[in-house]
Amino acid sequence: MTGSRIVSLGHYQPSRVVTNTDLSGVIDTNDAWIRDRVGIAERRVAENESVADMATFAAEKALANAGLTAADIDSVFVATCSSEDRCPNVATRVAARLGIHAPGAVDLNTACSGFCYGLAMADHAIRAGASRNALVIGSEKLSDITDWTDRRTSIIFADGAGAAVVSADDDPNGIGPVVWGSAPEKGDAILIEGWRPVIWQEGQAVFRWATTALAQHARLACERAGVATSDLGAFVAHQANARIIDGIAKRLNLGPDTVIAKDIEVSGNTSAASVPLALSKLVETRAVPSGAPVLLFGFGGGLTYAGQVVRCP
Repeated sequence: MTGSRIVSLGHYQPSRVVTNTDLSGVIDTNDAWIRDRVGIAERRVAENESVADMATFAAEKALANAGLTAADIDSVFVATCSSEDRCPNVATRVAARLGIHAPGAVDLNTACSGFCYGLAMADHAIRAGASRNALVIGSEKLSDITDWTDRRTSIIFADGAGAAVVSADDDPNGIGPVVWGSAPEKGDAILIEGWRPVIWQEGQAVFRWATTALAQHARLACERAGVATSDLGAFVAHQANARIIDGIAKRLNLGPDTVIAKDIEVSGNTSAASVPLALSKLVETRAVPSGAPVLLFGFGGGLTYAGQVVRCP
C-alpha cells in the first residue's frame, strides 16, 4: 500500500445541553453577546462520562461504520489535553474496553490541533508498514478544567469526542501530506497549568495569531496535496470561534460550493475533538460527497497547528 485513507468516522456528545441562557443565570452575559463574540448558541457538558468513556463511544461508532471489529485494529492514537488520568493512558483504556489486542497505543497533547497531529502520525505509521488499521480519536472533557465564573472562557468550552478509522490504501492521496508546526514563543497565550488546573487564555492574542498567521499554512497543505482551495469540498477547521473560522476561510479563497464546518454553534469549542466531531457530522448528513477533498486544519494551545487534505469517506 502506498498511502492511507479515512474509512469511517464516529462521534459522541454528552446529553446535557447548556444554553447561553443557562449561562446568563450564572455569569454576567447574554445570548446575543455570546453569539456575536464567538458564534456559540449551546454546548454539551459531560456529567458522568470521562475522556476515555467518550473516546470509546466515538470509536465504537467509527468501527461500526467501517464494518470492522476490534480484531482489525493494530494501533490507537488519542489526542486530548483534558484527561485527568495519566497512567494508563487514554489510548490503552480505550483499547481495553474495545477488546483490541496488543495495539500500539499513544496519547498525544497538542491541544486543539491534536486530531490532525494524530491523523498524520497514523498515516506515517501506515506508510512505514508499522500499522494497517488505526483508530485516531480526539476526546475532551474541558468542563472539568473550566472556571464557570469566568465569562471569557466559560462561554466557549465544551465536551465531546470524534474518531476516525484510518486504513492502508492504494491511493497515495487519501490523506495528503501534513503541514504542522508551532509558535512556542506565544505558547503562554493559552494555559492549563498546575495540579488542579483551569483553562486561561489571552483571547485577543490567540485571535490575532489565528486570523493572520494560519491561512498560509492551510493553503500550503492544499498545495502539497495538489488540490486548489477553490476545488475543496469542505473546510473543517478547529471550532474555536466562528469569526476565526470565517477569517481563515476568507483568506483561502474557497469555491462557492465549499462547505465550511460551523459545528461550533451547537457544540462549542471541544479542542482536540472539534475537527473529527465536525467532520463526522458532515459525513453523517451527507453534506459532502464521498471522495471529495476536505481540508482539515487544527490550531490552538502551544501555539500549535496542523492540517492536511483528506478524501471524504
